Amino acid sequence: MKTIRKGFLLLAIALLFSGVGFAQGTLKIGYIDSNKLMSMMPESDSAQAQVKMYAQNLQKQMQVMGQEYQKKIQNYQANAGTMSDLIRQTKEKEIADLQQRIQAFQASADKDIQQKQQQLFQPIIQKVKNAIDAVGKEYHYNYILDVSQGVVLYYANGDNVLPLVKKKLKLK
Repeated sequence: MKTIRKGFLLLAIALLFSGVGFAQGTLKIGYIDSNKLMSMMPESDSAQAQVKMYAQNLQKQMQVMGQEYQKKIQNYQANAGTMSDLIRQTKEKEIADLQQRIQAFQASADKDIQQKQQQLFQPIIQKVKNAIDAVGKEYHYNYILDVSQGVVLYYANGDNVLPLVKKKLKLK
């Protein structure tokens, strides 16, 4: 629903500016697929590898915690019949506490991975944005739309500025 509203808003703005554009000259609109451009950046591979390694380290921690949880469950099940009520309650509480710690660790790990990804990709995103801005100014575009975000309903008549931005970034 938000995407449709954004699309209509973008269309309305484009129509508004096209009327202004005819009065002042031609309106030049370009488009780019920023996801495709990001995948071409050599820095993206390095950043992605670092995020993957970070995630794998956290996954190893999760596995260790999971193994500990399984051992406690197996020990509890094997010995539950011979335990006194106090020991059984204590073991059940230990298992429940460990399960909560695992869940909290998983939530924290997901958040940490997102932060690490944002930290590593922010300089790359800024570099791409600067190159797009430079191409827009150099080639006199009024707008450059990002088709990878899904907010553009029709862009066949625009100019794909991906080759120009690649040239600005010296990418093949």
